[in-house]
Amino acid sequence: MSAETIKLLKKEEVANDTMAFHWEMPDGFEFRAGQFGEFTLINPSETDEDGNTRPFSFVYAPSENELVTATRIRDSAYKRVLKDMTEGTEVKFDGPHGNFTLHKTESTPAVFLIGGIGITPIRSMIAEATKNKTSHEMTLLYSNHTPDDAPFMSDLEKFEKQNSNFEFVPVMTQTDSDEWNGENGHIDEEMLKRYVSDVSKPIYYLAGPPDMVKAMYKLLVDAGANEDNIRAEEFSGY
Repeated sequence: MSAETIKLLKKEEVANDTMAFHWEMPDGFEFRAGQFGEFTLINPSETDEDGNTRPFSFVYAPSENELVTATRIRDSAYKRVLKDMTEGTEVKFDGPHGNFTLHKTESTPAVFLIGGIGITPIRSMIAEATKNKTSHEMTLLYSNHTPDDAPFMSDLEKFEKQNSNFEFVPVMTQTDSDEWNGENGHIDEEMLKRYVSDVSKPIYYLAGPPDMVKAMYKLLVDAGANEDNIRAEEFSGY
């Protein structure tokens, strides 16, 4: 699909320093859960050496029929313009792109090891599998500093209620145990094996900050996962 112009319909805060943007859906636009698009600002009020285009994963599944992206709001020219963008503002949009999508073989389990805003393509995949009632066994270990830093927690809790094949494991790295009764600390091999009985069986999906993705990759290989079964998408801090 060639680039076209779309409008911002609404924006909302979904976690600390994290905003979701709802965009106009282009006519006839089709995508697969896990894919992304490129969003280019048109005549922004400021710019920097990183330019006016960024890739963002689609947070909602195709079956939810909304074009939604989400991002951490960092101190860059692009992010400042995006954060202050008024409803109705147009951007250039090009997509869909990418092959970070849920595997087809439903008898093979999926395990997602995700940090922070890396949840965006994963929320889409889990929503689509839940809506389509696929039989993939899915386990999500989702790491954030605190619950207030974790976007889309309530959606993931809802999908777990709707989908008996989906287990949601939120993990907090900087929360007092008095306030949080879930998993604490960093995802390690012991935690992984509490939720994944046979580490060699699943296909793994990694998404989050580059350092976390590298650490999770090493953890999986050390734990006995097949490297051919590890799929990774890095979300740098742009």
